Amino acid sequence: MIARSWPGLVLCALAGCAAPTQTCTFIADTGLPDALVKADGTCITSASEWPARRAELLDLFAGSIYGRAPDRPEALDFAVTARDPMAMGGVATLKRVRLTSRHQGRTHNFELILFTPNARPPQGVFVLLSTRPERHTDPSRVERSEYWPAEDVIARGYGIAAVRTDQLAPDDQATFTRGVIELFEGPVPESQRKRDAWKTIAAWSWGARRVMDYLETDADVDASRVAIVGHSRGGKAALWAAAQDERFALTVSNQSGCAGAALSRRPVGETVELVNALFPHWFADAFRRYNGKEDELPVDQHQLFALLAPRAVAVGSAVNDDWSDPEGEFQGLAYASSVYALFGRERIDPAAWPKVDEPLFTAPRAYQLRPGDHSLTSLDWSRSLDVADRLWR
Repeated sequence: MIARSWPGLVLCALAGCAAPTQTCTFIADTGLPDALVKADGTCITSASEWPARRAELLDLFAGSIYGRAPDRPEALDFAVTARDPMAMGGVATLKRVRLTSRHQGRTHNFELILFTPNARPPQGVFVLLSTRPERHTDPSRVERSEYWPAEDVIARGYGIAAVRTDQLAPDDQATFTRGVIELFEGPVPESQRKRDAWKTIAAWSWGARRVMDYLETDADVDASRVAIVGHSRGGKAALWAAAQDERFALTVSNQSGCAGAALSRRPVGETVELVNALFPHWFADAFRRYNGKEDELPVDQHQLFALLAPRAVAVGSAVNDDWSDPEGEFQGLAYASSVYALFGRERIDPAAWPKVDEPLFTAPRAYQLRPGDHSLTSLDWSRSLDVADRLWR
């Protein structure tokens, strides 16, 4: 169990650093690996040193949890297949965009649904990695869902977009490679793939990064203010996408649990062993090595949050969602404070778990614990928009 004491500063020698006269933030009494201690045992003490450590952590997360994914394909094209400048009664413009990747003679397509407000200059956009059926992100708006409240977001002055993750990689153990993974690898049998090969979570994250490639070309979007949003397994993918791609200005993780926001070293709810047993197609096979052995992981999720620094992140939990370990999600965010402090940001005390309906905002990070169960609700969206207002307006 992770202790809830706030870490102090101790000599680097206690953290195994090479230079005992330096100091670094050692996460005492928690068993968590320190985000500021480099692979050679030395400690980083300034923001200028962070990029090298950041690269080390990215490699560790890819090799031990999410798998190693490629970057851009040989060719990437965008086509607006439908455009309605009078959507939502004239207050928004709808675009349906086809993103086409070509690689080694193979082709893959997926679609982005995008609404932007008409009454304002280019604005920030919230991009949802949707793991639900198409009706939840209906571009015609005949059917509406609080899972993706497009009208509410437009009314707040932001754009809203959605990508269906099943178009990137099916959420199915037998067919998950039939998408962007096959684009790069061809029809390779699962038995021939490497232990650190990418699977669905990394494939969905890859798609989010390609969406960012498109949004940088859209004149109706402020590409410097793009938020990537995910709920549950979509939240795991959103965090990993933003960790890799520093173009995302805000990451919204809603009840993402194990290998998302929650610390793996807390044996609460969705554990490493359970997630690998129930969903073996989500993470690299290498992650199975740590079933029941979370303390041996070379990383933990506070370091994933550290990879977002100094950018914005908002974490949402729900009181009844024990599976996602709400307190562990908060601690994942809080224990990244040592890296945010490098950039002059205020620390979050991991012992000060906010009460229900008392959202925390410690710029540029936010946390909320709401009543209810495991879902993405209109209240979750409203509070994420509140965070954007405070950051961007």
